[in-house]
Amino acid sequence: MAQKEMTSGIYGILPADVETELLLEKAEAAMLGGVRILQLRDKKQGFKRGLKRAKVLRKLTQKYNATLIINDSMQLALESGADGVHLGKDDAPELAKLRSQTSDDFIIGITARADAQYAKSALRYGADYISFGAVFASTTKADVPVIGLPRLAKACSMFPDAKVCAIGGINLDNIVMIKAAGATYAAVVSSLFDGTTSDIQNNAENMVTLWNNAPSA
Repeated sequence: MAQKEMTSGIYGILPADVETELLLEKAEAAMLGGVRILQLRDKKQGFKRGLKRAKVLRKLTQKYNATLIINDSMQLALESGADGVHLGKDDAPELAKLRSQTSDDFIIGITARADAQYAKSALRYGADYISFGAVFASTTKADVPVIGLPRLAKACSMFPDAKVCAIGGINLDNIVMIKAAGATYAAVVSSLFDGTTSDIQNNAENMVTLWNNAPSA
């Protein structure tokens, strides 16, 4: 059963293209640490394998009452029973049409990077949240231009009623600043998922604690 409301806080983006057993171990460690939003990126997997993995991950996230978002594939998100999909700027030319094909509780997130006009359009046509970044330099996507905290704060102030997901180089040292800038979610990849399952759970616990105790904008 999809859930329209994602809780504010840490948005874990699972490492791509790892074996299913390891993927599930990392996902569970993050959820044991309190993370309640996970995104699956599986671009190099064939659709059949990707769907099998997404369905298994869906069962695990349901166990923890966590939200599962699928990256880039509306079909994979719908067929796996995920809570939603995250699309890039080039992936959602017909957002209004996509929105009309889903239930009201299906979540659609859109990458805006630093494009406020695109973000405005995406929200108008049915996006549930918009992603801005890279806020800081990122090793995961080194080619994405850095926008910095001031531009993130400006984006959040431009869309006070929107849910904003910050992404790019976010870690334990700067996550409090992300919340202070006005973001609803802090998307993390390597700073959460690098290391052992014990490391991941500790990272998650520390991030969730810092986020929950930090003042918002």
